[in-house]
Amino acid sequence: MSLLPHEFWQTIYPAGSFPEPSGGHRDMFPATLPDGRQIALPIRVLPGDGESAVASLIVNQASFAVVDALCDAMADTVRTFAPDIVIGMPTLGLPLAEGVARRLGHARMVALGTSRKFWYRDELSEPLRSITSPDHGKTLFLDPRMLPVLDGRRVLLVDDVVSSGASAVSALRLLSKAGIRPVAMSVAMKQGLNWVGPIAEAAPELRIISAIASPRLARGADGLWRGGE
Repeated sequence: MSLLPHEFWQTIYPAGSFPEPSGGHRDMFPATLPDGRQIALPIRVLPGDGESAVASLIVNQASFAVVDALCDAMADTVRTFAPDIVIGMPTLGLPLAEGVARRLGHARMVALGTSRKFWYRDELSEPLRSITSPDHGKTLFLDPRMLPVLDGRRVLLVDDVVSSGASAVSALRLLSKAGIRPVAMSVAMKQGLNWVGPIAEAAPELRIISAIASPRLARGADGLWRGGE
C-alpha cells in the first residue's frame, strides 16, 4: 500500500492488514497495537549519511481515532502501576498525558513546559534535547506551584516517543530535583533500543511501557529499509 504524506497516522487498520514484508520496507512501517490493529507510519531518513531511518509518529498530525487508540492502549498497560497523577512531556506528550489521565479516572494532569514563566525557578529546570531537534536545545521546567500536587504521589511520566532517551533523562533529572521518582513511564512508541542504556543509568528501576514499537532502520543494498535494533 502506498500512502500520500498526509494520509499517515490517520487510520486504524484491522489486524493483519500489513503482513511483515519478506524483503524490507520501502516508505512505510506498520506498527502494531496490543490488540493487533495497525497504524501506518512514514519512514524518515535521519540526518547524516542517508543510510539510517526511523518510523515517525507525530501525534498532533494524527487523526483523533489514532490518538484515542494510543491513549487507550497506554492507559490499559499502566493500570497495574496504580498511578495517582500523570506528568506530561512537552510538547507532543501533553495530549497523550491528558488522554491517559482521563482514562485512569484522574481529574487533572501536570504538564512540564519549555516556555519559561516569570514564577519558574532555575533549580526546577533541566536542559532538554531530542532526536527530532538535536541542534535546538531547550530548557525543561517544572512549575513550582505543582509541587504540592506531586508530593508523595505515585507519578506516571508520559511522552509520545522514546528514541535516544535524551528527553526522558532530562525529565527524570528534573523530577529528581523535586524528590520525585516516577513509578513508570508510558510512551506511545518505543523507537529502537538506543534509549535503553541512558534511561537505565538515570533510573535503573524505571519501567518503560509503550503502545507500539518500531526498530531503528538501516538501508539495504536494494534500497529497502530493514530493522537494525
